[in-house]
Amino acid sequence: MPSLKTDELEPKVIDPGPDKIIAPGFNYTTVTDKIAGVVFKPIETTPKQWWISLLLAFVAMQGLLAGGFWLLYKGVGVWGIIIPVAWGFAIVNFVWWIGIGHAGTLISAILLLLKQDWRTSINRFSEAMTLFAVAQAGMFPILHLGRPWLPYWLMPYPNSMWLWPNPRSPLVWDVFAVSTYLTVSLIFWFIGLVPDLASMRDRAKQAWQKFIFGALAMGWRGSAKHWARYQMAYLLLGGLATPLVVSVHTVVSFDFAISLLPGWHTTIFPPYFVAGAIYSGFAMVVTLAIPARKWFHLEDLITMRHLDCMAKLMIGTGLIVAYGYGMEAFMQSPRNVHV
Repeated sequence: MPSLKTDELEPKVIDPGPDKIIAPGFNYTTVTDKIAGVVFKPIETTPKQWWISLLLAFVAMQGLLAGGFWLLYKGVGVWGIIIPVAWGFAIVNFVWWIGIGHAGTLISAILLLLKQDWRTSINRFSEAMTLFAVAQAGMFPILHLGRPWLPYWLMPYPNSMWLWPNPRSPLVWDVFAVSTYLTVSLIFWFIGLVPDLASMRDRAKQAWQKFIFGALAMGWRGSAKHWARYQMAYLLLGGLATPLVVSVHTVVSFDFAISLLPGWHTTIFPPYFVAGAIYSGFAMVVTLAIPARKWFHLEDLITMRHLDCMAKLMIGTGLIVAYGYGMEAFMQSPRNVHV
């Protein structure tokens, strides 16, 4: 029987390193230093394109505030709400923002379960985009209520008036689906950020920065026990968030699919809406990633491979959406159309 050398008996750990995901010439330390440099760089070195984008976003927000004031002053009739256009402008924005918010959870949860390592270069800002998009989406059903100061009436809580929401209404389903999706996405985003926050804590120079990052890092020290519990929690949250990607926009599609309007009362709407949400969400991620990649000189970290992978996913979901558009020609029966 041939003898084995000592080194052949020891387990071999194969670490592909970051060069398989990003541009060559980097290690874990240089990647961390480069990303931390974007966070801690002096404000005067911020690219002017970032300030221009911030100004345009601020102007758009003032338009939103003016429109919200006019809506509360005149009523929801300013949307031109008629039958069959039951929600008008509100439902368009609600569906669009929910769709945008799906990309972050898709990139983080589903690609995590599928062990797609290229997600690590884009998952942080896509998760943050999810949180902002869901917060935006939640505004429009509340504004549509007519009495937006009473949105809690949609929740089943004990009250003296015995007022309970209608469980057959998809608007009530939206409340539970979107609130659950927002909660899980927020926890998933924060859990994934804990090691990053610890890295920011260790590199911070100002006392207030050390305090904030230290409090958010929750005592992270990078020990083996910390990493084991982190990976277990991250994997469990990924498994919990994955069905939410499908369920949330499926519930949103029920706003249309359970109605009796010709062309809307159809079973293809749930997968149609889910594919459209992933498609539009990835489009927004690409829209944000390309300028950020250029302005902050992150071409070595967000490479063409990442853009190529996202483009392939957009092609796949785009074909599903195109199929849904094509099927609309066969959904509506002429005898069900009321002139």
